[in-house]
Amino acid sequence: MPKMKTHRGSAKRFRVTGTGKIMRGKAYKSHILEKKTAKRKRNFRHETEVATSDAKVIARNLGLR
Repeated sequence: MPKMKTHRGSAKRFRVTGTGKIMRGKAYKSHILEKKTAKRKRNFRHETEVATSDAKVIARNLGLR
C-alpha cells in the first residue's frame, strides 16, 4: 500500500506540539483592523488548540494517526 500524502494546505495552517496537540492561528486578524482594539489585535497573534471535533480530520490530513 502506498504512503499517505500530507495535505499541503493543512500543513501550512496547522502545527503539532510536542505533546501531540494540534494548534491553529486565529481568524479575523487580516483586515478591517481600525475598529478592533489593540488588545484584541494583540490576542490574535497567539495560537489556540483545534477543537476536538475537528482534530481527527486534521490529524489525518497531516499524516498523523
